[in-house]
Amino acid sequence: MIHKAADLSEDQKLAIESLIGQRLSEQDNVSARRLPSPPELSAERRQEIADGVRRYFAQVDAQRQPMSEAEAEDVITEALRSVNPGYRPIT
Repeated sequence: MIHKAADLSEDQKLAIESLIGQRLSEQDNVSARRLPSPPELSAERRQEIADGVRRYFAQVDAQRQPMSEAEAEDVITEALRSVNPGYRPIT
C-alpha cells in the first residue's frame, strides 16, 4: 500500500526518515513491505553448497579451451559490459 507523506503523522514521518536516512517532503509517497528472512543454513549445509559450486567450476574449467590471458580478459570485459554497458576496465 502506498501512503502520501502529507497524510502521515509526525511520528510516522520521523520513523520513516530515520529508516531511509532522508527527509520526506510533502510530495513524497511511501511504501513499506515486509520481507521474510531466508532460513538459516547450517555450517554443514553451507559447506555442501560450497563444495557443489567448486565441483561445478572444476567441470567447467576442465572443458574450457585454452586461451591467453589477454583473451580471458576480453571475455570477462565483454561479460561485464553485457550487464553494465558503461563498464570500462581499469588500466
